[in-house]
Amino acid sequence: MNSPRHRSLSLGNLRAFEALARRLSFSEVADELHVTQSAISRQIKTLEDELGAPLFVRGTRHVHITPHGQTLLRVVQPWLTQLDAGVRQIRSQRGRQRVSVTTFASFASLWLLPRMEAFQKAHPDIDLRVSAHDRVEELDDPELDMALRYCSRAQAPAGAVRLFGEILTPVVSRQLMEQVRQGHAPPLSQPADLAEHTLAEEDDDKVSTEYLTWRHWFAQRQAPAVQPRRWLHLNFTYQQVQAALAGQGVALARVALVAEALERGELVEPFGPGGRIGSPYAYWLIVAAASQARSEVRQFAAWIEQQAAVTRAAVGEVER
Repeated sequence: MNSPRHRSLSLGNLRAFEALARRLSFSEVADELHVTQSAISRQIKTLEDELGAPLFVRGTRHVHITPHGQTLLRVVQPWLTQLDAGVRQIRSQRGRQRVSVTTFASFASLWLLPRMEAFQKAHPDIDLRVSAHDRVEELDDPELDMALRYCSRAQAPAGAVRLFGEILTPVVSRQLMEQVRQGHAPPLSQPADLAEHTLAEEDDDKVSTEYLTWRHWFAQRQAPAVQPRRWLHLNFTYQQVQAALAGQGVALARVALVAEALERGELVEPFGPGGRIGSPYAYWLIVAAASQARSEVRQFAAWIEQQAAVTRAAVGEVER
């Protein structure tokens, strides 16, 4: 196995190093790269460990670059400049404008992708690239222009634009609700009735998942937790929505991501608006510092904000 000093150096760590060498301020670098100060500190520490040499001397109020840091900077700074220039040249040679966005899979499936056709019709000269998965990609990658993230206000980086908050509600398919009304399925008019139904639960170990559980919903509704007829554990939000649409049970859905399905009547809130609860998490737009000046990125970001305003209206969120 290779030792840390023989591994390839991370591009993200090198970008953090170059920015800190220029600014000599963790807070300013965090603002520039749209990450937290602790993230920058970890990146620098990892780079120092990989090189086996200190790159900065950290004081109470000041940061100083070491001779080892100066040596590395003389190599890294022109290399990053050349790399970014090459990326821009490749993009321009393609002859088309492109915006690359990273987000998590459920947000892409339920909110972003259903809306993108409207943007592409209005801007046929702009190509979109969506990278959708559940690991957080940092915007130090020159191929990424923006991120659509789900986090608390405290976790949102400097410059992030809040799109809308988180509201959760039980949902079932229109067909299942019709069976309930006709007496062909167990009642579903109060929380205790959930004991006779299948409950779809998000199976994830992220901290935010605590707010997406049925246990939390029962506590917020001041109702005793019930043991359902069966549990259906699923990894992703969009899978729970698909299960509900297929009539396989009751899902605890994120209202902002199913607002259109509720409006069309494909999904129904059995307990109405009274079944809704909030959480401290929200959805955010973050634009990479290196991409903010490009017109196509500004147009797509403005469109995202317009679509978010429509969602806020649909879920009845008060403007902040």
